[in-house]
Amino acid sequence: MNDALAALQARLGHVFHDPALLELALTHPSVLNERSGAQDSNQRLEFLGDAVLQLVLSEEIFRRYPQEREGVLTQRRKLLIEGKFAAKLATELRLDECLRVNAAGALAGLKLNRSALEDAFEALVAALYLDAGYAVTQRIVLQIYGDLDQRLAAMLPADNPKGQLQELVQPAHGNNALRYEVTRTTGEDHQRIYDVTVWLHDRALGSGHGTSKKLAEEAAARAALEVLKAEAGKTD
Repeated sequence: MNDALAALQARLGHVFHDPALLELALTHPSVLNERSGAQDSNQRLEFLGDAVLQLVLSEEIFRRYPQEREGVLTQRRKLLIEGKFAAKLATELRLDECLRVNAAGALAGLKLNRSALEDAFEALVAALYLDAGYAVTQRIVLQIYGDLDQRLAAMLPADNPKGQLQELVQPAHGNNALRYEVTRTTGEDHQRIYDVTVWLHDRALGSGHGTSKKLAEEAAARAALEVLKAEAGKTD
């Protein structure tokens, strides 16, 4: 057990009962091509880890967002599990410092490859599950992810201001705190302009207008986001 793996266990808050599991989780398939004595890589663990990760996040998202429909829950889970985000978590954990690759892979920067990091993260989850069981794995995975609301808000598309606003207010105010109200409609039937105000409970957060209700609501949400970000800046 080298220093990098010992440091990783300290970051995880878990010392492996079977250190070989941890080492296997961080063994890239390229090692098999170089070392005649190497019998396995992290590919099988990756398969199991993907399933464990989906269960942990499905359960947490289901609990955290009791009012949301299946489609919204599925989309949130997808964002949290997709490869580029798993690779980001692997980087935060500094798995690249522990990943074993062959000499050619090391020279080619394989330790920083997104796919290799994603696989290593999933394999690590499986290793935790096999070493310590579901409850410990669940705790560590959720600790790694941290605040899911903040994670999700950061991943929402820039052109989804309503979604960003919802994610921002949800932790403190719940899922049903926002409402959008059409305050005025002007123009001819074929050239309507809608004015919309978004309310947080009984507080008007922002207003906007557009040639459709959807565009007006998005404009109102953008205005509300600016207000909340400005307020947050004053408290920092």
